[in-house]
Amino acid sequence: MPAAANLVDVAAWMAAADSVAVLTGAGVSTESGIPDFRGPQGVWTTDPGAAALFDIDTYLADADVRRRVWRMRRSHPAWTAEPNPAHRALADLDRAGRLGALITQNIDGLHQRAGTDTGRVIEVHGTIHWVVCLSCGLRTRTPEVLRRLTEEPDPSCLRCGGIQKADTISFGQRLKADVLQAAVDAAERADVFVAVGTSLTVHPVAGLCDVALRRGARLVVVNAQPTPYDNAAAAVLTEPIGQVVPDLVRRVLAAGR
Repeated sequence: MPAAANLVDVAAWMAAADSVAVLTGAGVSTESGIPDFRGPQGVWTTDPGAAALFDIDTYLADADVRRRVWRMRRSHPAWTAEPNPAHRALADLDRAGRLGALITQNIDGLHQRAGTDTGRVIEVHGTIHWVVCLSCGLRTRTPEVLRRLTEEPDPSCLRCGGIQKADTISFGQRLKADVLQAAVDAAERADVFVAVGTSLTVHPVAGLCDVALRRGARLVVVNAQPTPYDNAAAAVLTEPIGQVVPDLVRRVLAAGR
């Protein structure tokens, strides 16, 4: 594995790159109090049955599941979570003009709240902040729907009466083609592709690493647990994300002065 490179090397690569793309997963938000899915204390690790709630066919077929999911949405930690040092550091990288794209698997919106330009954030798995009707496509701000839960535990679309869900990607749903294409384009442009806090086991998003590698980019993996791409990475950083990402960004920005 060519991963003898360290944080200093990675900072130098990023500082010299024409385009840096960052892919973030659930691990970047755990310090903000939002649990990941597959980690030691992840949602599906501690409650394997919870994964069924994220299956689109189950959601469509079972009103009890939908009611349970809406209760979960109302109490989701994203509503009170604050951006952590990793989110803020990536926003600093963006403000300095050193970030080509921030591709995220997260639905919490914390990158935007930290200050990363909304136009540079590619939310491949959607967002919890909007609700979509699965029949007519009407999009509604999530708080507007959540306010109806007392009277309607499974709130239907106000326009057509159809089933609604958070505008996120469930198992069995395809990624939005234009969003995926934007992520692929960003990976193809990258000289350095940094994967932060993601297990890199969920495709097609994990395959963005392959896209970047085929274009000759250096792949950097920042994750406490091993990933399937560690052997292909130019560097693997396993320190806590809330420490290593801010340190890395500080070094990049210092090199650019």
